[in-house]
Amino acid sequence: MDLELTDDQGLFRETTAKFIEATCPIDTVREWSESEPHGFNRKWWSQGAELGWTSLLVSEEHGGGSVSGHGLLDLILVAEEQGRRVTPGPLLPVNVVAAALSEFGTSEQADRHLPGLLSGESIATWCIEAGRGSILPGGPRLQATKDGAGYRISGVTAPIEAADVADLFLAVADVDGVPIHVLVDAATPGVVVSEMESIDFVRRHGAVHFNDVSIGAGSLLGGVADASEQIDRLLDLAVVIQCASMSGAIDQVLGFTLEYAFDRYSFGRPLASYQALKHRFADHKIFAEASLATTVAAANAVDARAGDASELASTAKAYIAQSVTSELHDFVQLTGGIGTTWDHDLHLFIRRAVQERALLGSPADHRERIALILGLGAA
Repeated sequence: MDLELTDDQGLFRETTAKFIEATCPIDTVREWSESEPHGFNRKWWSQGAELGWTSLLVSEEHGGGSVSGHGLLDLILVAEEQGRRVTPGPLLPVNVVAAALSEFGTSEQADRHLPGLLSGESIATWCIEAGRGSILPGGPRLQATKDGAGYRISGVTAPIEAADVADLFLAVADVDGVPIHVLVDAATPGVVVSEMESIDFVRRHGAVHFNDVSIGAGSLLGGVADASEQIDRLLDLAVVIQCASMSGAIDQVLGFTLEYAFDRYSFGRPLASYQALKHRFADHKIFAEASLATTVAAANAVDARAGDASELASTAKAYIAQSVTSELHDFVQLTGGIGTTWDHDLHLFIRRAVQERALLGSPADHRERIALILGLGAA
């Protein structure tokens, strides 16, 4: 990623890229999509955790730590490299829940759950609806009712990344119209996960059913009975990670398509030498650089907790996700017939982009969120 990287950040990115290339090239991604029941190898994920993939948004007090002192700026380097290789693994959900526990959780909650997440031994995911308007106030939520000192939760939330392998759910539910965050162990009676078909071969999703699930008061994240600010913070983090992944994918596909255009000859000259194609590649390069710049701006704001952090995060998601699929489909046209084949890697990137575009708010949802932030009402 085109950041002003410190030497340590440069080494961290290089180490991450070399590790992924050595242990999980795209051929391995294809293999794991068929051989691994959850789309990724758990030992491989634990090795990634050892490299620091799960600790960057966690404070040193809780066993985490960043490379540069700016954890989100370090994490988007990992997300970009994963986007470049369509890598599997629950990078986004684990980091979002780890950040929630570190920032908002009680000492007891952090001590109980963070060690396993940081080591890669356990996996957590954020249960927030992915449908229309889900990221907006009043969006669809699980329903919770007071039950003595605790709560009873009912409803279904889907699609949830890594639901099939998660040991812990951070669920968003409404109590009389007020959102709460609750930590629910996957083994809790009444919690049922049903697998869903995912367009992405290796990032699996599922529906999480909460069938009158009873939880104690200690499951309320941080003991806070209104999670509105928590949700905004976690959504900003998640969206920035998504945008970094999409930016990495765009740049990678641009690179290998351009290489193909130089290697492929038509009428005795490379395809890349034709002016009409040069213009199209220039447009794609502009979009790749603009996506990167928008992501970096959002990451800096969210990392610094700036007043416009949510606005910039949603701007990045709305801008990149609006065009990423059409950009990638144009690369199919630029590669000709080979780009439509199963053996070509392009369709793996398109599958990932289509899924990321829809999850955690569509471009329309994020434009509406920006309008609400600016006091303009519904878009």
